[in-house]
Amino acid sequence: MFKKVTLLFIISCIIINHQAVGQTTLQQLRTMEDSLVVLADSFYNPNILPDERPFTNERFIKHLIRALKVADSYNYPFDSLATRINILSSPDNTFRMFNWSVSSEEMNMRYYCAIQLKDEQLKLYGLVDISGDIAKTSEDTVLSNGKWYGALYYKIIPHDVDGKTYYTLIGKNSAGVLTNRKVLDPMYFADNGPVFGAPIFNIRSQARPTERINRYVIEYKKQSQASMNWDPELNVICFDRLVSETNDPARKYTYVPSGQYDGFRWIDGYWTLIQDLIPVDVLGDGKAPVPQPNGGRIQQK
Repeated sequence: MFKKVTLLFIISCIIINHQAVGQTTLQQLRTMEDSLVVLADSFYNPNILPDERPFTNERFIKHLIRALKVADSYNYPFDSLATRINILSSPDNTFRMFNWSVSSEEMNMRYYCAIQLKDEQLKLYGLVDISGDIAKTSEDTVLSNGKWYGALYYKIIPHDVDGKTYYTLIGKNSAGVLTNRKVLDPMYFADNGPVFGAPIFNIRSQARPTERINRYVIEYKKQSQASMNWDPELNVICFDRLVSETNDPARKYTYVPSGQYDGFRWIDGYWTLIQDLIPVDVLGDGKAPVPQPNGGRIQQK
């Protein structure tokens, strides 16, 4: 069922790019948003059977497309819907993302995203979550044509490199049975739509040592909490350093935060890894730690 819904999403998004946008009223948009809120609530309602959620998701996608076809819909904030799903606008206001997840009867989490460009006529791209299919090559793979490393995003960071704008997306993927993931996924727009993944990190690929990775992923034990977010004071993306609690680096489901923090700082067109972003001092009994952020150690690649 998830595959059927995803295919419908792509087809619908292709069709609407060729349709004229009609006129409507603000009240009509509010009414359409009310319907979207009701449908989105069913994604998380414990009284809704899990095997019914894909059908509700299909209806949600159809309603969302109808709402976004309304003239000037880009400027409508969808404030009520934003309390149910993630709606993020790029800092340069060139696009926004409607982003949500749905779990099926097999407890299989799938992620969905629609990217709406700011334009007089609707330009909308529906994305297909294939994160489960590229788990072993996730950091090296460049994705396009609707294929996407599914996640729930919570931050967009733009940078211009040689006349092209790269948007670094920070998100979480909880689709694993034993693990969760946090991801830094660069995105830019090509002639045929968004492209995910770009060699803008100063970390070399393990599979192809002469090349840089195209996205950065941390994976950790399901029951643990690992942070990854933008810190405006330090001007870095800060994240937990992970270690295997059983000293077995091959088993990601044993990874937990070590209490140390690393980060990425944008330097000369690349995300540069900063190790030991916040030093941890070993103190004697009765002494409280007072971490002082510093520049850390830059890893050269």
